[in-house]
Amino acid sequence: DVAGRSFLVTGANSGIGKATAKEIARRGGTVHLVCRNKERAQVAKEEIVTETGNQNILLHIVDVSDPKEIWNFAEKFKNEHKLNVLINNAGCMVNNRELTEDGLEKNFATNTLGTYILTMALLPLLEKAADARVITVSSGGMLVQKLNISDLQSSNGTFDGTMVYAQNKRQQVVLTEQWAKAHRNVHFSVMHPGWADTPAVRSSMPDFYQKMKNTLRTEAQGADTVVWLAVSAEATKLPSGLFFQDRQPVPTHLPLASTHSPPEDEEKLMEMLEEFSQKFKATSPG
Repeated sequence: DVAGRSFLVTGANSGIGKATAKEIARRGGTVHLVCRNKERAQVAKEEIVTETGNQNILLHIVDVSDPKEIWNFAEKFKNEHKLNVLINNAGCMVNNRELTEDGLEKNFATNTLGTYILTMALLPLLEKAADARVITVSSGGMLVQKLNISDLQSSNGTFDGTMVYAQNKRQQVVLTEQWAKAHRNVHFSVMHPGWADTPAVRSSMPDFYQKMKNTLRTEAQGADTVVWLAVSAEATKLPSGLFFQDRQPVPTHLPLASTHSPPEDEEKLMEMLEEFSQKFKATSPG
């Protein structure tokens, strides 16, 4: 029972995000749904309220690929709400190199920079809360990637959406480890939901989906570890900064893989994201 606690879930109108929001709503939590598409978000909100009987479901329309929009949202949110748990679930896998209005490569803007800015902007609020947690939904795909800070926006060489996504998911693991070191009074974790039958998998990985559709997890199964990390007492007994699958901490590198990066690269990633982040903060109104 998490009545009285407040949760924010990004990408909450479908897939694992919606399944997570629904499970937390069932347990009585106040749930803030952060979604990009107003119509779909409204439908998801009504479904969650109807199925759980929980009226404390709030909707915020934010495009997490737009840094200025995230900053503005976070500033406003901090003045109006409390927050115990942030769940960074929104993500995208765009298979061709697309740029946002700010000239950012779309996968990077959504998966890495958006996650970074939202978390950093809400940290002051989380640090005031009891038993504060940040959970980021990554992917086992990151195991094939070594952190590459020389080309954050994938502008060199052939663009491979699946590999760019995997690189972003590696970056999320590094972010989580770095945050855990720097912010001791918030519990950070990152996780692989397993391969679930979600709209995102169907649209961005059609071949994989066709081949695997009979063995994929349901959305609720994919959300299980997210919910466990968000609500259980056991999760926070484990150290902050770990990577989880099926409620267990698992290694972030495969045996014998050369995916380890030097600490200075990881620190440099944080510096570069902070620079990006401040650039967009400076230009936002007010």
